[in-house]
Amino acid sequence: MLSVNNVTVYYGSALALKDVSLRVDEGEIVAVLGPNGAGKTTLLRAIFGLVKIRGGSINFMGRDIHKLPPYSIAKSGISLCPERRRLFPEMTVLENLEMGAYMRKDKGEIMKDLKRVFELFPVLEERRNQKAGTLSGGEQQMLAIARALMSRPKLLMLDEPSLGLSPLIKGRIFKSIEEIRNEGITILLVEQDAFSALRIADRAYVLEVGRVVLEGRSKELVANEQVKKAYLGV
Repeated sequence: MLSVNNVTVYYGSALALKDVSLRVDEGEIVAVLGPNGAGKTTLLRAIFGLVKIRGGSINFMGRDIHKLPPYSIAKSGISLCPERRRLFPEMTVLENLEMGAYMRKDKGEIMKDLKRVFELFPVLEERRNQKAGTLSGGEQQMLAIARALMSRPKLLMLDEPSLGLSPLIKGRIFKSIEEIRNEGITILLVEQDAFSALRIADRAYVLEVGRVVLEGRSKELVANEQVKKAYLGV
């Protein structure tokens, strides 16, 4: 579904990604792990067209997308749930969800998707008329994921969805990610909680200083001594 091929990104003169390659097959959860500053968020931003790549290519569903603007990439079927949620705090939960569907005209299907995200996150239906900025951190993360789903993506990219959440809420978020995949949406997951990410992912890549240093099936990486020492605390 997604192929990132030898992508290089600079911020000014600073190298952020160097010859990064990865693939995401349809129906997978693929995790991207690594420390702060490794380039994980930059990778998602490059895929979504928010930063320009200096070299390489990005292909989605058989089409090169790395020269397209973000709105065209969104229309092609990719949705990004950004780090720290980036909600519209003065708008209600319902208004934020409607913003997620702003490019769609199929009102009947939008209503179906609203029902679907309310089933996935029942607390959002209870809070539908509440301003997003007054929600708890966990509720805001649920809303951010739900808003991203409202564009009806083929590929959902999640940037640090468990950041700052309690263990209980974190568990709920990861369970919801599995449910989303089971509904047929492919997921590219950037996450610092390597243990939780590897538990639900099919495959994973480890980024360090802008480069892929390890990749493989999640079960293999969990058993990898380097991963256990650096990311799993074992």
